[in-house]
Amino acid sequence: MSRIGRKIITVPAGVTITVSKDNVVTVKGPKGELKETLDRDIKLEIGDGVANVVRPTDQIRHRAMHGLYRSLIANMVKGVTEGYSKTLELVGVGYKATNQGNLLDLALGYSHNIVFEIPKELKVTTSQEKGKNPMINLESTDKQLLGQVCAKIRSLRKPEPYKGKGVKFENEVLRRKAGKSAGK
Repeated sequence: MSRIGRKIITVPAGVTITVSKDNVVTVKGPKGELKETLDRDIKLEIGDGVANVVRPTDQIRHRAMHGLYRSLIANMVKGVTEGYSKTLELVGVGYKATNQGNLLDLALGYSHNIVFEIPKELKVTTSQEKGKNPMINLESTDKQLLGQVCAKIRSLRKPEPYKGKGVKFENEVLRRKAGKSAGK
């Protein structure tokens, strides 16, 4: 059996999980509501304070879906209670980030600024302190969407291996190269 799939999902107070007839799981909590469609074979058993994902057989497909849906539902429960947050750092001379609502304006060394529209489910804040790199902080209840948007922003100017210039995650460790060695 799947180690992840066997784990029981603890449902905190104030969070409700419901499953509709067409296998759509809805998780409601203090920070919002999330929905996910389960595979038709996977079942979700809900008890008092716990939820458990059950698979019908030991087929490879069912085993793969078992752990996947357990993780997705656990992430939804954590998202509606605590929420998720990621911070991006802009490393480079002249790199800037500002936001007006959910419009992110990035100056990343190109001839023009990049205006990036953040989905309404995410909350974005930017900060620029003297002597430090500009930071972009993204918060959401949906872990998948948050990761996808962060990856898209990072792909606008990936960190290069020589000086480390680009958009990187806050505590990301970059593999650096030595560069040219000096002459004789």
